[in-house]
Amino acid sequence: MWVNLSDGRTIGVPLAWFPRLLQATPDQREQVQITSRGLHWEELDEDISIAGILAGLGDQTNKIFAA
Repeated sequence: MWVNLSDGRTIGVPLAWFPRLLQATPDQREQVQITSRGLHWEELDEDISIAGILAGLGDQTNKIFAA
């Protein structure tokens, strides 16, 4: 997954870090809402903070992916 930040940086993180997104359909992944704190997928009940991405953190609800 690639995230373009407002300061011009582009951050890439493995989609495998976020199992809900990995298992979602492309149409479900496209339904992202951009907020001041990060990314939100209502249907998938997934929230990813920009701070978490910058810290290299994956899914914090799954101990396998949590740092």
